[in-house]
Amino acid sequence: MSHQLRYTVNCSLLFTELPLLERPAAAKRAGFSAVEFWWPFVEAVPPDRQVDAFVTAVTDAGVQLTGLNFFAGDMPGGDRGLVSWPKRSGEFRDNIDVTVGIGERLGAEGFNALYGNRVDGATEQEQDDLAIENLGLAAQAAARIGATVLLEPVSGAPRYPLTRAADALGVIDRVQAAYDVPNLGLLADLYHLAVNGDDVDQVIAAHTDRVAHVQIADDPGRNEPGTGTLPLDAQLGALEGCGYTGWVGLEYKPSTTTDASFGWLPYERR
Repeated sequence: MSHQLRYTVNCSLLFTELPLLERPAAAKRAGFSAVEFWWPFVEAVPPDRQVDAFVTAVTDAGVQLTGLNFFAGDMPGGDRGLVSWPKRSGEFRDNIDVTVGIGERLGAEGFNALYGNRVDGATEQEQDDLAIENLGLAAQAAARIGATVLLEPVSGAPRYPLTRAADALGVIDRVQAAYDVPNLGLLADLYHLAVNGDDVDQVIAAHTDRVAHVQIADDPGRNEPGTGTLPLDAQLGALEGCGYTGWVGLEYKPSTTTDASFGWLPYERR
């Protein structure tokens, strides 16, 4: 790997061979010092004992939590966030303090706010206006601990309206104009951007200063780097050359076992 960026392991897609609370220690054993998760609970406001058990699992493993998704609904069932979903906006707002609280305890720097699918019964403008408000509230809460709210273009979700970097940046512009919050950034998942037909090299050249987090998987298949055709190493090198110093999230589906799927990455680079 020609760049020197640091990796963080997404323990919601990797190490699924193990129960969730055993995954941070497995990442540490595999040579990594950092992990990230999607929302690791089934509800927006889980019982304190579940939160404490999660915090303990990360702490005891000796890894840093770099990022966490806000509660996004039933992801396996097709939900992609509550930020713009009128009927469930209250759940998102209730979830903000829980998410930021976990981040504060574990030193997380970024919180991914999945925008939400288009829904029947609300206009796009109603959904977008609600999203601006909810993202403003989330950014204000994250700012209290010096963290950033991330907005992510996503592929494979037909009713999810943010498919390219420009879509997410446009939303961020609106939030920043309405709420005067500097701490929102683009989550550049190089896999999603490529699958959606974005010009990834152009995004890197034009917008690295607004990229707050990066994730990778190869295409086709969304498996580990080297299983597909995406020029991930060159793109990470370009990001670094443009000044990106953040984490690179390994957010892929292992084509084999999780441990075997790290073969592309020398141990000393983990």
